[in-house]
Amino acid sequence: MYQQMIFVNLATDDVEASRKFFTHLGYTINPQFSTEDCTCVVISDTIVAMLLSKQRYADFTKKEIADSTRTSEVLICLSAESREKVDELVNRAVEAGGTANEDAQDHGFMYGRSFDDLDGHSWEVMWMDPAAVQA
Repeated sequence: MYQQMIFVNLATDDVEASRKFFTHLGYTINPQFSTEDCTCVVISDTIVAMLLSKQRYADFTKKEIADSTRTSEVLICLSAESREKVDELVNRAVEAGGTANEDAQDHGFMYGRSFDDLDGHSWEVMWMDPAAVQA
């Protein structure tokens, strides 16, 4: 059965620093699709982040590239298997040089935190109680 994938393309000021940052978070790099101008971060079997140098990113758009440290161009939300995994990923992001955003959002059945990566892209990490989804 076909499984649709998502490829999130993000501009970065420093491809190598981004590669190290996401490796520190526990993700792998697919060398087949990585070059000096981009790194292919495998988040899951169906989610890939392509971190492109701004010069390479500009090859794919005629629009101005957002300064993600000052404006929000996208909110990327990843699911986590538990509340502890939410905290673990955000804490690793901060250890690797990212910035934690706001306080945790705890709604009992749903728990989330967020961080900005080295380039200011916002990543949310969310856990939801499977029983609440089935209700």
